[in-house]
Amino acid sequence: MLLETPRLVLRRFLAEDAAPLAAYRSDPLVARYQSWTAPVPLDSAVRMVRGMAAGSPEEPGWFQYAIELKADRCLVGDVGVCLHENRMQAELGFTLAGDRQGHGYAAEAVRAVLGDLFERRGLHRVSAECDARNDRSARLLRRLGFVQEGLLRQATWLKDEWTDDLLFGLLASDWQPSDRA
Repeated sequence: MLLETPRLVLRRFLAEDAAPLAAYRSDPLVARYQSWTAPVPLDSAVRMVRGMAAGSPEEPGWFQYAIELKADRCLVGDVGVCLHENRMQAELGFTLAGDRQGHGYAAEAVRAVLGDLFERRGLHRVSAECDARNDRSARLLRRLGFVQEGLLRQATWLKDEWTDDLLFGLLASDWQPSDRA
């Protein structure tokens, strides 16, 4: 276990996470605004889990936290953090299984990761980016205190179309863990 909230455990990925990862990332609604294409074959998920399990949250580069629901002890999503080389800023992304959305799990998981990044590790800034059509993700980021800093028009070629990207940022000085989402 790396982080814990009242309902969730954020931990390293385990070999047994491959099937649930493949399942939620294969959901066309979950994959709609993401860079991967559904379905995600199980053998690809096995390789992904192996790679994610080997990462370090303390080293520069991407690290994926597995989001486990305590009540069911099942994988419900993931939060990715890309720590910058200077170890003072990071980029964040998140994915939640479709049947687990709307219960506050994503907000709870992302809040825990932000708390760790700002409070324990002393980062200065965390950024996030999402497809401009992904209203739910943009609302979540705003509820957690992120400020929309930009709109990149038709900046990403994704799934045979140009998409707009929203850019968000959150500074340590603006982080307020107790009254968010």
